[in-house]
Amino acid sequence: MELFTPEFWSALLAIVIIDLVLAGDNAIVIGMAARNLPKENQKKVIFWGTFGAIAIRSVLTLVVVWLLLIPGLRVVGGLLLVWIAYKLLVEEKSHEVKTATNLWAAIRTIIIADTAMGLDNVLAVGGAAHGNFVLVVLGLLISVPIVVWGSTLILKLMERFPFIIYIGSGVLAFTAAKMIEEEPLLNGIFGEMAAIKWGFSILVVVLVLLAGRLKNKSKARASVSTS
Repeated sequence: MELFTPEFWSALLAIVIIDLVLAGDNAIVIGMAARNLPKENQKKVIFWGTFGAIAIRSVLTLVVVWLLLIPGLRVVGGLLLVWIAYKLLVEEKSHEVKTATNLWAAIRTIIIADTAMGLDNVLAVGGAAHGNFVLVVLGLLISVPIVVWGSTLILKLMERFPFIIYIGSGVLAFTAAKMIEEEPLLNGIFGEMAAIKWGFSILVVVLVLLAGRLKNKSKARASVSTS
């Protein structure tokens, strides 16, 4: 993929959206891990914890980008991403995390928690980058500051405007479909026919969003009936 082409900018936009939607909860983890520390240490913990988490996430994403070159793994990654897109819509996330009492313990907690929680993000960004690590780095540089300093706003917006979650899930589902379409083993199915590829991508997005919507309606009805 050439730099600064329409394809490059659309992929970068997808990566930023994925980072913001999937990493908002990670910022809460950062805040919770540092909340019991003295004020003068909290900024250090947030900076170094975030720096370490970004470094590990960048390396993991590079590994994923490389792994996706292995025949067959794009299909596996795409199917996993479809499941992640669905879970984003229906799963109630927990922000429980062990608080730390000293600076280095807090930094370690942030890095470990962010790495564990960020595996879905790594896979999604790796797929959206289409093998271009420059896109990965740019996406992180743009979205991480927003996530770290605007996490509360992001989460409040998601709660107030649920359609934001659906947009994020749709982007994930679209990325998953593209990963599957780009699998060399499936060239005989998709080939170079744009209409078939677009039709498949739209179908995957619609099915994920519809399944998530139906599941949420079912949960809402169950909650009303038990209350």
